[in-house]
Amino acid sequence: MPPNEQIRDICEFESSQDVVVDEGKISEEERAKQAKIQADIKAYEELVAMPFYKRPDIKWFNLYFMVMLHLGALYGFLTFPYFEKKATTVFSIFMICLANFGVAGGIHRLWAHRSYKAKLPLRVILMIAYLSSGQYSPLYWSRDHRVHHKFSETDADPVNAARGFWFSHVGWLTMKRHPEVVRKGKMVDVSDILADPVVQIGEKYFELWRLLFAFIIPILICVYGWNETWYYAILSQAFMRYAFSLNCTWSINSFAHLIGGHPYDKFIMPAENLVMSFFTGGEGWHNYHHTFPWDYKTSEFGNYSLNYTTILLDLFAKIGWAYDMKQPSKTLIENVIKNRGDGTHEISRKAEKAEKAH
Repeated sequence: MPPNEQIRDICEFESSQDVVVDEGKISEEERAKQAKIQADIKAYEELVAMPFYKRPDIKWFNLYFMVMLHLGALYGFLTFPYFEKKATTVFSIFMICLANFGVAGGIHRLWAHRSYKAKLPLRVILMIAYLSSGQYSPLYWSRDHRVHHKFSETDADPVNAARGFWFSHVGWLTMKRHPEVVRKGKMVDVSDILADPVVQIGEKYFELWRLLFAFIIPILICVYGWNETWYYAILSQAFMRYAFSLNCTWSINSFAHLIGGHPYDKFIMPAENLVMSFFTGGEGWHNYHHTFPWDYKTSEFGNYSLNYTTILLDLFAKIGWAYDMKQPSKTLIENVIKNRGDGTHEISRKAEKAEKAH
């Protein structure tokens, strides 16, 4: 099979359900489907083994875009006159925090996990905040995240940390997907997300909204708000702030899966990473989050000092815009810590001391 057809087959691989193989009962159609699954996986493995520069599974446009974006951002970080451009500097920090709130509080905790409910005004705010991050479509993000949780650290995980830091951080965006990601992704129900009118509008005009809220409006605010030059407005918003914001989100897939403790579940890769919580508005308590993904706080106690997303959601709850905030019971958390934790949690240490005392 020619390489281009082989890759097309991998990218367009279609299968809506797992097939249980039972020789003697399996139909010819199911047998052919199973054979195609194995052939696609084998073809993908052969591609991965090829030298980097020869690999047809690399999304070269995405790779070049990422390289140029980060080179531009690096140049900006090294040359930007921060103290002379105080208004632009402060505004850039605000935009990073806004994007973090949209990602953490909106697309992640609300739409992907349904860990709480939000009234229309808050959903609109969250959607605009998410669009300001310049990431991909709301439906695409939510579906990928559900697949990530359901098949974490397997070939079906879009950001599989078992494939290393580079892949889980940004490499997954520069490579064509593993056949299992495509296949398993079709099994994940996202009908509840599509039922939201805010998501429908966000999806229908996504490219326009992203361009407006992530780039055009922030740049215009800098230029017409305090007479920033076009050069520094574009450098700060389209390169520096955008690249920094992206890496904040990506770091949860990489750093927070590879570095940190496992006080809640020592049998999974996601870890507690305080530094990542600081940079993402409270998303770094990742061992807890993967253990209790329905908790709207994504951490055991909220940790307000490093979880401004939870602070804001609690404030919106006080005015009735956020409600039905889901949390696991204290008893459940304690039982999980004792049975599955690595012993570093305070509850585990107290239990160990009590046991030694007896």
